[in-house]
Amino acid sequence: MKLSKHLTLKEATKSATAIKNGIDNTPTIAQLEVLKELAIHIFEPCRQYVGGPLAVTSGYRGPELNKLIGGSLTSDHCISDDKTAALDLDCDVYNGKTNAQLFNYIRTTRDFKQLIWEFGDDNNPDWVHVSYSTDPTLNKREVLLAKREGRRTVYEYYKAK
Repeated sequence: MKLSKHLTLKEATKSATAIKNGIDNTPTIAQLEVLKELAIHIFEPCRQYVGGPLAVTSGYRGPELNKLIGGSLTSDHCISDDKTAALDLDCDVYNGKTNAQLFNYIRTTRDFKQLIWEFGDDNNPDWVHVSYSTDPTLNKREVLLAKREGRRTVYEYYKAK
């Protein structure tokens, strides 16, 4: 099943951990509709910007999977409000664009709830987390930087360079 022209449901829900542990990571019909909106408003424009394939490293996570991996109880990856979904994107794999360029493209051109520069260094994140809500009032355009401090992840507000 396609969520949009270039994103399948399989890509948006794939999890090696879910497969390994026999977890059904199938979204509800309401969550599926939110994933379609995320695909249309975020994934497709990002793919067009990159100029080709765009890797989804994490998409929808059902409650059982999220708990197993130690994900946040409020993670937008879980679509727990049936309004907001998230993808982790990595374009370093294809077409010569960097994750930093993708991050700045989203930050300056797209409507979103949250955008996170995930780890990496000052020049390039390891991947880009972006969430989008079908409720426009929730798309607050929060931009964060994720860092590791020991075994903890710490978030701070991103300051554009």
